[in-house]
This record gives sequence, structure tokens and C-alpha cells, in this order.
Amino acid sequence: MLATEATERVLRDVVDAVESGKDDLFAALDVISAPLYVTDASGVLTYYNPACVGFAGRTPAVGKDQWCVTWKLYANDGSFLPHSECPMAITLQTKQPVRGMTATAERPDGTRVNFLPFPTPLFGPSGEFVGAVNILIDVTEFRQIEELRSQAERCRRLANSIGDQATVDALRRMAGDYEAKARALEKAASSLR
Repeated sequence: MLATEATERVLRDVVDAVESGKDDLFAALDVISAPLYVTDASGVLTYYNPACVGFAGRTPAVGKDQWCVTWKLYANDGSFLPHSECPMAITLQTKQPVRGMTATAERPDGTRVNFLPFPTPLFGPSGEFVGAVNILIDVTEFRQIEELRSQAERCRRLANSIGDQATVDALRRMAGDYEAKARALEKAASSLR
């Protein structure tokens, strides 16, 4: 996935900047369009870029928020995910990057966004563990596309198991509608990239 490669490239640049002790690090991070935040070694928020505000639906509290900039988190199965168990917390505990996990953030207004986090440990110029950086990639549209295609497939399976032609026709129309919505969402998403 191209977004993953680009995200990893940005993370390498951020890690290099931290490890080299660049003074203008936060100014450089402000221009990154994806939500990005930094914590100290104990997980307390030390920086967030402007994109985090829109993503989280709130203004993160530097020096107060711990492990995450979001209000509430949920695992893929819909269960509540305590911030102390989120991917960033795992990175801070293990001092290792966490990849391949997805989660759902709930904003204070109740809206939700599915995302792919990229928590990455940070080490100072002399090799000491100083915290972590995380970039959050919104994958909500991809999940919606997957769900629409799954619904279309369910309609097709059901149509193949029913003998009533009117019901079969209705299910096939529904499957076509779900597929059309998935294609439209996919087209809209690709035009924004």
C-alpha cells in the first residue's frame, strides 16, 4: 500500500530528526498533513500537529493526555480499548514499533474514525529512549468499501439459495446497488489522494 510506504518514509525522517537533535523539529512536523503526535518515554503527550485536532475532534492536552490524542478507542471487534492498551502504549512499553493494527477512535461528538496507527519509538542522540511518535492514517473509507462489498456478496449468496424469482431479482438489484456504492466511494477516495 502506497500510504504505508509514504508513512514509513515520514517516520524515518522524524526519527532521524529527533536522533540528530534538530532544533526545528516541531516546525517541520506542523506541515505534515496526517495526524502526528509525540510523547515522552512515560507516554505523556509533548507535541501534536494541527491535523490531530480534526482527526480527534478535540484539542489534545500537551502535558496531560497520555498515550493517545483521541477521546475514546475501540478494538476491531467493537470492544472498548483502554488508552493504556493502545498501540502507542505497547510501543512505549516494548520500545518497538507496532504495525498492522487498526482501531476506531470516537470523538467527543460521537462520530467515529477507523485508523491505522504507526507508533514508533524515539531515541535521543546518545541512544537513550526518549519517547515515541505516532502517525494516524484514516482508513474509514476503506472499511466502508469492504462492508459494502461484503453486503453485496451476502445478497448474491442469498439470491442463489432462494427459488422465488421476484426475491432473487430484488437481492441481485441490492447487490448491484451495494457494489455501485462501493465503487463510488472508492472513486471519491482515490480522487482525494
